Amino acid sequence: MIQNKQEIIQLLLKYLEEQNHDKIQEFLEKYQPADIAEILKDMDAAERGKIFKLLDKGAAALVLDMLDIGTITSLLETLGPQYIAEILNEMSSDDAADLLGHFPEELRNTLLGLMQAEDAGEVQGLLEYDIESAGGIMTTEYVAIPKDITAGKAIEILRKTAPDAETIYYVYVVDSQNRLVGVISLRELIVADPDTLIEDIMHKKVISVSVDMDQEEVAEVVSKYDFLAVPVVDHDNRLVGIITVDDVIDVIYDEASEDIFRLGGSTELVDDYVGTRISRALKSRLPWLSVTMLEGIIAGQVLRGLENELRAVVALAFFIPLLTGMGGNVGTQSATVTVRGLATGDIDENNVLSVIFRELLTGVLLGIINGILVGSIAWVWQKNAVLGFIVGLAMVGNMTIAALMGALVPLTFKKVGIDPAVASAPFITASIDITGLLIYSTLARLFIGFLL
Repeated sequence: MIQNKQEIIQLLLKYLEEQNHDKIQEFLEKYQPADIAEILKDMDAAERGKIFKLLDKGAAALVLDMLDIGTITSLLETLGPQYIAEILNEMSSDDAADLLGHFPEELRNTLLGLMQAEDAGEVQGLLEYDIESAGGIMTTEYVAIPKDITAGKAIEILRKTAPDAETIYYVYVVDSQNRLVGVISLRELIVADPDTLIEDIMHKKVISVSVDMDQEEVAEVVSKYDFLAVPVVDHDNRLVGIITVDDVIDVIYDEASEDIFRLGGSTELVDDYVGTRISRALKSRLPWLSVTMLEGIIAGQVLRGLENELRAVVALAFFIPLLTGMGGNVGTQSATVTVRGLATGDIDENNVLSVIFRELLTGVLLGIINGILVGSIAWVWQKNAVLGFIVGLAMVGNMTIAALMGALVPLTFKKVGIDPAVASAPFITASIDITGLLIYSTLARLFIGFLL
């Protein structure tokens, strides 16, 4: 992150006012594309457009890839679709497809029509895939060589094709039908005897991903095998692209942000929070709040059933917020740990029962410890041992059920094919409020005769 960003912006504005464009270009050459993008985000639209246009198109493409959608939309309005299309021509096909995928269809088609035919064709092909699949994040700019050529011939091919490839750390080997049959590292290729056939030195056990594999699963594959890139194949094992580690990092960031939002009961755009419309914020938050409100009404009905007991022993009401609050916290903790375990692959079909038992046991132990503590406080405070017993026992039951629900709900969602992160904190907390109040009201009815 740039420490003196405002000073840099003021200096650029000064050069801009003086129309000293050479000085601006010279100044920006010292900074990385990510730093330039950070500077541009904090500038006014007109000034941002003028500075951006002074970048050479190669640098502008790298900067554009670092900007959020709100800032890119501003540049579109300032510089026009034709200029942005020229920059898109300089971007790698997967980055251009990712960017265009965020635009409305009409604008996307306009930009594609203004791009060079070859580049537009590659990008259009990528846009056909689901945006969250392997096909949606792969690039078609890779290096592949036939299996029946020599190492020397392969290096000649690399010299011609490598400048257009996104990465050449791995060289993929295909047969005459473009089916993936092997892989060889650049280092192995360089040190090999020039007359050696590629099929004699290539690695035949190739890890690949299917074009329709979910991007989160792709990230798990790359993480498991420590790849810098992974090949993407179609259903006939034909090589169609590669996914590089920088795209996988973006996936991990996006998926983590999405899970955090869903755990909080929201599904808003995370790339550009400031630019998110209020209508979108309302649309993403209201459904979960409606669920919470409905469950709150049900909890109110449960409390209504406790009306006579509360009227007879007012002290019962003192501990309701504590019981529901503690239960909600335990449930949220359990859900967070479970969702995280499912996301990282630490929890699978082989250890589901042990995970459920672990969370159940944790809930019981937490309930006993806190139950003894809060029960003792209730006894001393209200000078009523039975009240202390009811509150303590309710705490044990509430925290046990909360921990169990926190684990079971995400696991159930995963089993039926729903994103476990949808088991959000509002949903878990509100559900636990109902069960906690049911436990408390049942105990109060059972022991009301001893409280009076």
